[in-house]
Amino acid sequence: MSDLVRAGLIQQRWTGDKDSMIANAVDAIGKAASQGTQVVCLQELFYGPYFCQIQDADYYSYTEGIPDGPTTKLMQEVAERHGVVLVVPMYEQEQPGVYYNTAAVIDADGKYLGKHRKNHIPQVKGFWEKFYFRPGNLGYPVFDTAVGRIGVYICYERHFPEGWRALGLAGAKIVFNPSATSRGLSEYLWRLEQPAAAVANEYYVGTINRVGVEPLGDNDFYGQSYFADPRGQLVGEAASDTEEEIVVRDLDMGRLAEVRDLWAFYRDRRPDSYGPLTEA
Repeated sequence: MSDLVRAGLIQQRWTGDKDSMIANAVDAIGKAASQGTQVVCLQELFYGPYFCQIQDADYYSYTEGIPDGPTTKLMQEVAERHGVVLVVPMYEQEQPGVYYNTAAVIDADGKYLGKHRKNHIPQVKGFWEKFYFRPGNLGYPVFDTAVGRIGVYICYERHFPEGWRALGLAGAKIVFNPSATSRGLSEYLWRLEQPAAAVANEYYVGTINRVGVEPLGDNDFYGQSYFADPRGQLVGEAASDTEEEIVVRDLDMGRLAEVRDLWAFYRDRRPDSYGPLTEA
């Protein structure tokens, strides 16, 4: 495997309907693939508005089965057509009335590899997620893909260091954090938390946010999607804070070994002293 992985993030604006959002994403994946991108991640709940700004059971209709739903099947075809690994965040129905905020992971040959269900669910003004989602029950899986081992951590989860570390301990080399976050609440943290997680866990982080104000509320989604390397530095510039964008960056996987040899955080961990953290 080459030491360089060309990775992409798709930053979108709500178009007004599910079908056009999916079409927009498929088109963007094709454009990223035409630039040689090998792995692409879409934004949180990519095919819908961020409906968690309100509490309305009508939005349960956005759920699909994973992997048996139509969007997963479509994205398997897209992955195989372009030879790219895809991370596809969707609203999952496990059974009637049981819903999760989930990301499917699809390999470059179109094979469905598994999913991550968001474990940490917020319930604050403009982010009424407990109305829509059960907490995830699949832990922190890492997926063996054509570009190596990747993990997923969804939006609000980025505030919790334990999952970041679990993904690193499981061998993740790139962790994607698809999000929907707005100005005034967490923008000051946006370029702090994910680079810090990349440093603490010595891997790459790719973080995605949508853009624009949607009809369901006044959340102003500020984009600024980016990749951070294991030194905590951005790989290239962050995306626009107002416009749709396809972010494509080359990630030097050889840097992971350099950083781990230099800082040796995994060597110096003291799990024998951490027991009380899980007892509180």
